[in-house]
Amino acid sequence: MSLPPTDRAVSDELRRDRLLAALALIAGVALFLAFPFAMRAGAEFFLPLAVAIVLSIALVPALEWMERRGLPSMAAAFLCLVLFLAIANGALAVIVVPAADWFLLLPDRIPKIMENLAPLIDLYSDLQKFVDDTTRLVSGSMVKAQKAATASPESLLDLFASAAPGVALQMAFVVLLIFFFLAGWTKLRENAISSRGSFTGAMATARVIQNVVSATSAYLTTITIINLLLGVSVGAVVWMLGMESPAMWGGIVALLNFIPYIGPVLAAVLLALGGLMSFGDLWTALIPASVQIVFHLVEANLITPAVLGRRLTMNPLLILVSLSYWAWVWGTTGALLAVPLLIIIQTVVAAAGKPDIAGFLFESGTLTRAPGDKESPATEPLSPVRGKN
Repeated sequence: MSLPPTDRAVSDELRRDRLLAALALIAGVALFLAFPFAMRAGAEFFLPLAVAIVLSIALVPALEWMERRGLPSMAAAFLCLVLFLAIANGALAVIVVPAADWFLLLPDRIPKIMENLAPLIDLYSDLQKFVDDTTRLVSGSMVKAQKAATASPESLLDLFASAAPGVALQMAFVVLLIFFFLAGWTKLRENAISSRGSFTGAMATARVIQNVVSATSAYLTTITIINLLLGVSVGAVVWMLGMESPAMWGGIVALLNFIPYIGPVLAAVLLALGGLMSFGDLWTALIPASVQIVFHLVEANLITPAVLGRRLTMNPLLILVSLSYWAWVWGTTGALLAVPLLIIIQTVVAAAGKPDIAGFLFESGTLTRAPGDKESPATEPLSPVRGKN
């Protein structure tokens, strides 16, 4: 039985709207699926760009603080860049140089590690062959690495000089991007706001920019301070135990704690390996890793939620998805960028508005309702009773 003209018009309008919405949804899904492959293929360009954007946004509050005190934009940007490079150079000197020495000592410490693990090996004798094969493989590869090793870099300049040409160019690209981004930040923000066609649009743009800068810089600053305190605490315990290079171990813990979930576990594994290389007793060797795990549980469950507050608290599922996604796309660097990028994306999406995908899939005409409309024919489900009359 055919529908009345009114219902037929409503049905045609709803069908057309749903067709356009379906095409848009399909295009969005296709773009989402193609995006990571494009990011991986163009990692030489996109990865330094993402690093520079995140670091620049984190440095914007310092830049604005200097500009409010009368410094020109170029001078303030240069000082921010020098500050960042000094911190990065200090981290390199504290972590990379001692870590290279530990790496070279590993082949000589294999017997001590095996001696410490002897009680566990006795309990799990079936793993003996696996441990022997693994030890032989690791020992052989480490000897080769030791023979081929060169002097470890002691500064950013040494690292830049010894890096592959592509990596050196990426490092230079990041530094230049940070400088020019900060130098032109004030004009860029003013142009983005003044180019809006209405006062409401200008205010919305200003609000989005401020929210992105505030949320990203607040998160990175707070997490950096918390991770530094965690690293200092673990380093102090390592120093009291008499373990070598306590500053390096504290720096490793602080750096890896930027990677949610996976980073603390990796830090505990490295500390356990370092303890097995340093001490002659298994239980003493496991103290640094155990202390790091306890400190991390306190930090993650009590300190960080209390300091960050509800405003910067994110869904753990989103964090895990972002971590796995960016780690798959860009490896370790992507894992470090996962949470800051998630904050930026969430802030922009919250301001722009999210599409009602569930409404489109499960409700008739949800996507066609105009804002403020209480009820319209296009958003009202077709009535079976009316179709029969």
